[in-house]
Amino acid sequence: MDSVTVAVSRLPHGEGLELPAYETPHAAGMDLRAALLDGETITLAPGARALIPTGIAIALPPGYEAQVRPRSGLAAKHGVTVLNSPGTVDADYRGEIKVILINHGAEPFAVSRGMRIAQMVVAPVTQARWRAATALPDSVRGGGGFGSTGI
Repeated sequence: MDSVTVAVSRLPHGEGLELPAYETPHAAGMDLRAALLDGETITLAPGARALIPTGIAIALPPGYEAQVRPRSGLAAKHGVTVLNSPGTVDADYRGEIKVILINHGAEPFAVSRGMRIAQMVVAPVTQARWRAATALPDSVRGGGGFGSTGI
């Protein structure tokens, strides 16, 4: 399995929290934790969203991104997910990683310090170069989309 070294800085409100880590040997994503103050809780009412700090900043090498994705357990059990999923952390971003959580569930959901709120996947990036074309090559699918192949 390939690996890449990523510099990470723990911010003052992230002190004492575990750094993102892979929970199993073949996991693609590392869990991100809420870096709220001790005793602080952010309660998301049904339909509400909040920007949750993680207490870390990273420096990805050029050619990589970090994707912030929902945790399946929070989504399945509570209806809580990442609003802009996947969120993208660019290689030149040096600010704190924050997670936009939204509660699609029927009950309020409380976020507290150290709670695993999302996962982060580090992945290679390919940047595209555009080439203007007066026509595109034909394909079997053509312009069909948005359900054109059935339900």
